[in-house]
Amino acid sequence: MCGIVGIVGHSHVNQAIYDALTVLQHRGQDAAGIVTCDGDRLFLRKDNGMVRDVFRNRHMRRLVGNMGIGHVRYPTAGSSSSAEAQPFYVNSPYGITLAHNGNLTNSEALAEHIFRADLRHINTTSDSEVLLNVFAHELQLRGKLQPEPDDIFDAVAAVHRRVEGAYAVVAMITGYGILAFRDPHGIRPVCFGKKDTEQGPEYMVSSESVALSSLGFHLERDLEPGEAIYITADGQMHTRQCADNPQLSPCIFEHVYLARPDSIMDDISVYKARLRMGEKLAEKVEREWPDHDIDVVIPIPDTSRTSALQMANRLNVKYREGFIKNRYIGRTFIMPGQQMRRKSVRQKLNAIELEFSGKNVLLVDDSIVRGTTCHEIIQMAREAGARKVYFASAAPAVQYPNVYGIDMPAADELIAHDRSVDEVCRIIGADRLIYQDLEDLVSACKEGNSRIKEFDCSVFNGVYLAGNIDQDYLQNLEQRRNDLAKSAREQARALAENEVIDLHNSN
Repeated sequence: MCGIVGIVGHSHVNQAIYDALTVLQHRGQDAAGIVTCDGDRLFLRKDNGMVRDVFRNRHMRRLVGNMGIGHVRYPTAGSSSSAEAQPFYVNSPYGITLAHNGNLTNSEALAEHIFRADLRHINTTSDSEVLLNVFAHELQLRGKLQPEPDDIFDAVAAVHRRVEGAYAVVAMITGYGILAFRDPHGIRPVCFGKKDTEQGPEYMVSSESVALSSLGFHLERDLEPGEAIYITADGQMHTRQCADNPQLSPCIFEHVYLARPDSIMDDISVYKARLRMGEKLAEKVEREWPDHDIDVVIPIPDTSRTSALQMANRLNVKYREGFIKNRYIGRTFIMPGQQMRRKSVRQKLNAIELEFSGKNVLLVDDSIVRGTTCHEIIQMAREAGARKVYFASAAPAVQYPNVYGIDMPAADELIAHDRSVDEVCRIIGADRLIYQDLEDLVSACKEGNSRIKEFDCSVFNGVYLAGNIDQDYLQNLEQRRNDLAKSAREQARALAENEVIDLHNSN
């Protein structure tokens, strides 16, 4: 999960891109980057950290130009080194910068082919750099001194034929324009908007519509799966379908957890989808537990509030805010290591005892991934005096790894993998556990856009729509990306950085 943005305007776009990235900060808190173009010159700033920490006044003053792209990242692949912050750059052809949200499932094979056949060198372990070099190679094959829209779209079509997985991309061709495209299944989100000015229209591309509206752009639409749009530096827009057999199958977890509730994705209001999730979950409680003794419904902030409120209304039970959140702690399911997550939960949330004391409490969360946070939260509720603690998940059981850009790579680290509901309930310490049914989740989201025939629900049902995903692939992924592997990489990175510091000091 990352956030991407691109703007073609009539004045400097650095501040607008910065503001958009702050709106998309929830999609990535590990690193941030902006590159702008002024004539035939590029200006780049990227580093690890939050948007507000990466960009200072001195950096912003250098980011001149009327078009540019930006990125916020959390790492699902590669390392957390600042070298892997995006956007990435290649100088041939034309000079291309690229930012990417998603995950390529054949990146290793592509990287090998790029080196041996395309004669290009990859400097990092990031699949985004692989994607950039595939696109750059295909565009260079067109052999034009100046790229025409059809040349760019032909290159995107070639990317679709070579690349597997999920990807939403924004790229800038130095001096010419900004390109955006989406994988043939439309798994990862990307949309574009327009703003009319006295100088003419300005265009913006973003992962979520909320970034557009916050900057005064009108949401035109989402990119279709496999579609590419190209906006020239002088504001001319071109579009083309570049995939052979596109089929819209967006990631349903965006609606469960990842996206902001005020976003519209593929014509679906995230907020309304979450309301319907709460409605469906309440119906399940009424159906399977009609004599429930729930005194109060309490959400685990922030994502589950919408579903919890609707659930309480349907069950005719009090809704209360029982936890106060420290907003300066990052999202816990993407943190490395169970011990770090447990510590983070206690730092992140504090219980209001009067809302728990002597009550049968139904805690509602958007999902249960590793189970660490909900176990700690249930313990906090009991310590605050709750008589019984029930737990409801607005999503079905997360049982399978995600291979399309969400950091859930190791099946053994998912609490529901190969476990029954009763087993999970016992492990997290709840008195009762209620999961959303997958059919109800799909119905809650599909109601917003009936033309969507299926969603990517791979974390719930193990059905992978894009790429050749088999057990060998999943096992290899788990070995490279589980908590132990991440810890080892971080230790190696820290050791290397210390060696550089020591060498510098000795000189």
